[in-house]
Amino acid sequence: MTLAQLRYLVAIVDAGLNITLAAEHVHATQPGLSKQLRQLEDELGFALFLRRGKSLDSLTPEGAEVVERARVMLGEAANIRILSESLRTDTRGSLVIACTHTQARFVLPQALGRVRRELPELMLRIQPAEREEVVERMARGSADVGLISTSSDEAPPGLALPVYRWDLVAVAPLGHPLAATETATLAQLAAQPLVSYDSTLLPGSSLQKRFAAEGLRPQVGVTAPDADLIKGYVRAGLGVGILAQMAMRAEDAQSLRTLSLRPLFGPCTTWVLLRPDRRLSRPIAAVLAALAPHIDLIALRQWLAGDHAVAIVPERIPSWPPPAWKDSAQWSLAD
Repeated sequence: MTLAQLRYLVAIVDAGLNITLAAEHVHATQPGLSKQLRQLEDELGFALFLRRGKSLDSLTPEGAEVVERARVMLGEAANIRILSESLRTDTRGSLVIACTHTQARFVLPQALGRVRRELPELMLRIQPAEREEVVERMARGSADVGLISTSSDEAPPGLALPVYRWDLVAVAPLGHPLAATETATLAQLAAQPLVSYDSTLLPGSSLQKRFAAEGLRPQVGVTAPDADLIKGYVRAGLGVGILAQMAMRAEDAQSLRTLSLRPLFGPCTTWVLLRPDRRLSRPIAAVLAALAPHIDLIALRQWLAGDHAVAIVPERIPSWPPPAWKDSAQWSLAD
C-alpha cells in the first residue's frame, strides 16, 4: 500500500466514481489508475467498490472505512510537506517585529533570547510603536509579526492569536497614603493625579470608560508611551501610576508599592498578529514557540495553507507570567 494508491482511491470517490475524470485530476492515465486500484484491493484482500460490469457502482462498507482513513493519512502527509517547506526557508535574513513599547521592553527580551539560540544567524528588527501603528504596519505588510494588547478578549483586526492575559496595576511611591493598602478603589484613584500610557487619553480608553461607569473622572496629569517613564514620573512624585503588571520588576519594590487593580478592571489580553498571506516560516514559528507555546503550529500551518475549517485559536489562554517563565526571579512581582 502506498500514499499514491490512497490518493488515487480518494480521487476516484471525489470524482463520483468516474475513473477517467479521477485520472485527469491526479495526472495519471485511466489504465494506470485502474491497475493501482486492483493492486490495492489485492493487497487488502477485499473489494473497495461494488461493480456493474466495467463501471464502479458504489463503495463497499469496507471501502468507505478505508477512504475515511485514507483522507486522514493524506492530510497528515500534506502537513509534513508544509512543515518541510517551512523548515527549508532561509534563516539568515531578517524578521521585523512591530510591537508596543511595553511588549518590546518587558516581554520580548527573554522570548527572543530563545529565538537567537535557535537561529543565531537571523537578524531581529524590533520596531516599537503605538498599538494602532502596529496594526497598520501589519496591514500594509511592512512587519512580519505584530504584538499588541487589548483591554478585553475581543480579537483585533486581521489574523490575531492570544498570547496571555494580564492585569493593570497601580504604583505609588513608598510613603504615599495608598502605599499602605493592597488594592485601591476607583474613588481613591480618581482623587489622585494619575500617570499612565498615552492611550489613556483616547475616547475609547478602557480606563476612561471604567471611571465614567461609576460617575467619576480620572485626573490624568502625565502620560507617556513607556512604562519605565511612568515609573520614573511616579518616583518623582507626579502622581499614582497605572500600568501593565509585566512592567514591574523586583528592584521596583525598593521605591514603589504595587497595588492590584484586578477587582476594578477586567483582564487585558496580549495578541500576536500574523499576516494571513504568508506561510509559517521557521523564524516566525520560532517566535511563536517562544512567546506562545500553547498555539498549535501544525493547525496554524494548515490554516495558512488554505484550510480555514481548522481551529487555530487555543482553548486555554495562560495568564501572566507565562508558565515557562514562572521560575524566573525577574517575573516574581508579576504573579
